[in-house]
Amino acid sequence: MANKKGIIPESEEEKLNVVYRLTVRIAEELEQARIAEYTQLLHRPFRLIMLNLLSGAARGVGVAIGFTFFAATIIYVLQVLGALNLPIIGDYIADIVRIVQRQLELKTY
Repeated sequence: MANKKGIIPESEEEKLNVVYRLTVRIAEELEQARIAEYTQLLHRPFRLIMLNLLSGAARGVGVAIGFTFFAATIIYVLQVLGALNLPIIGDYIADIVRIVQRQLELKTY
């Protein structure tokens, strides 16, 4: 059995030291992975459901805020382009505005 340096341990004590170091390293990696916390969470299904609902709601709010920011940025850019009176882009924006206005007139609440 070779260790990291490529040196083969000769005595039983060296072999035990290598096994001990490997065991400690595996234990540290498992501790970092939080396996124990995950298994405890699996034994408490109500807490797991609540955490999933909370994280889903947070994701939903984040998506809504992100989409709002993105849409506002696009609308602002279109307004700036519309103010420049560029022939092709201005006509395209005017068509979009007409379509939106027609949709708003047709919907009665």
